[in-house]
Amino acid sequence: MTLVDTPSRSIAESRGRRIPVWLAIVAASVPMFMATLDNLVVTSALPVLGHELDASIEELQWFVNAYTLSFATFMLLAVALGDRLGRRSVFLAGIAVFTVASALCALAVEPWMLIAARAVQGVGAAALMPLSLTLLVGSVGERLRPLAIGVWGGISGLGVALGPLIGGAVIEGWSWDAIFWLNVPVGVLSVPLVLLALPNTFGARLRADIVGVLLAGLGVLGVVYGIVRGNDAGWSSAEVVGSLVAGAVLLVGFVAWERRVPNPLLPLRLFRDRSFAVANVVGLVFSFGIFGAVFILIQYLQIVGGATPLEAGVMTMPWTLAPMVVAPLAGLLASRVGTRVLIVTGLVLQAAGVGWLAVTMSATLDYPALVPAFVLAGVGMGLVFAPSSTAVLANMSAADNAKASGTNSTLREIGVALGIAVLTAVFTGAGGSFTPDGYVDAAVPAIATGAVALLAAAVIALALPAGRARRGGGTAEVGSVVTSGRTARVN
Repeated sequence: MTLVDTPSRSIAESRGRRIPVWLAIVAASVPMFMATLDNLVVTSALPVLGHELDASIEELQWFVNAYTLSFATFMLLAVALGDRLGRRSVFLAGIAVFTVASALCALAVEPWMLIAARAVQGVGAAALMPLSLTLLVGSVGERLRPLAIGVWGGISGLGVALGPLIGGAVIEGWSWDAIFWLNVPVGVLSVPLVLLALPNTFGARLRADIVGVLLAGLGVLGVVYGIVRGNDAGWSSAEVVGSLVAGAVLLVGFVAWERRVPNPLLPLRLFRDRSFAVANVVGLVFSFGIFGAVFILIQYLQIVGGATPLEAGVMTMPWTLAPMVVAPLAGLLASRVGTRVLIVTGLVLQAAGVGWLAVTMSATLDYPALVPAFVLAGVGMGLVFAPSSTAVLANMSAADNAKASGTNSTLREIGVALGIAVLTAVFTGAGGSFTPDGYVDAAVPAIATGAVALLAAAVIALALPAGRARRGGGTAEVGSVVTSGRTARVN
């Protein structure tokens, strides 16, 4: 039996109250903001973590990638469990796991302890990103959905972009463990807010595809592990070659399994839709280029420029604040001009900004020369976040919204992990060291690699459907997502 979007009554509905749209946006976005913030919140803390926990450069990568990989691995499983057990119920479980794991991160005293806690934290976050958008779409009226998705996209982008700033401020004002303690009260307060503002919706009650989860998760882990170990162990070593080959075989096996299993973790039929397929490839390559570059850049500002973690975060504000302004506007414009023009423009601006950084970086930090690059990259990110989410869901049925959103988020997270691994491999392969000259000489080719990836994403985005989406017919318009069944009354 298939049950699609039949929400149970929320607390607010049972009392006959009308839920303001801003409350639904806040309830869906605050937990998601925590998850996206923690994607890169430790980047500004890496030099401090390396000193306090006596961590190697490989362990520094895993402080980020342990979170990112578990986030990506379990996201689609969380979507499937949300369909079966209730999306709000799984969303709340994700908040609980994320909050407890944040406390464990703060209590870590060895690198392996922080890596393990970050992996558990990523499991909790996996339930937050895709389900937050699905719950928001089901809670907001059709007229206001374009604005709601735009605000959601802006908050999502802001969470990632503000990670270095917030992390730097907390580390300088308190200590490194406080960046994780801050999640605890936010998580506790989010629970009653979600119960109040978001209805519990269900999808198809199918058996969870555990085999698919294992094949995909271990496959991506194998590829990333091989890249991370490449320079230290040797690219021709049995460890690295074996890891890369095993990862590739597992990923091929995942695709084969998904083609034959009756209840796939990732329905490959979704990729028959051009907007969905292209937007997901763009999301993967975009995340690879931009977040790999951010990982290198934040450390450049501290190691070469001598900036404190907070100063490094403040320096990036021309970059980090732009998506907060641009993303909601892009969400509104998507329904008027289409997603392609916005996404292509945003990616070109990011490629120009990151390329500018690669050209202007030097062993003596010239911050004013970097500001135009930060602005270009920030505006570009704002133009990509909301329209890419819209493009992914543009032609999806209500029953496929959650898995479509989860697929997009999964591929973006895989892009983050691969970007950090590959760009760090380029950095270490170029003889990178934590001295001004040694860092810049190796960072330039790494940053340039990110710029090339962003330019490639712009070229791929040209294949997105042009113009505005079709209206009517039960599919989602660009800028809005149409759901079937009852929705909470939101004004």
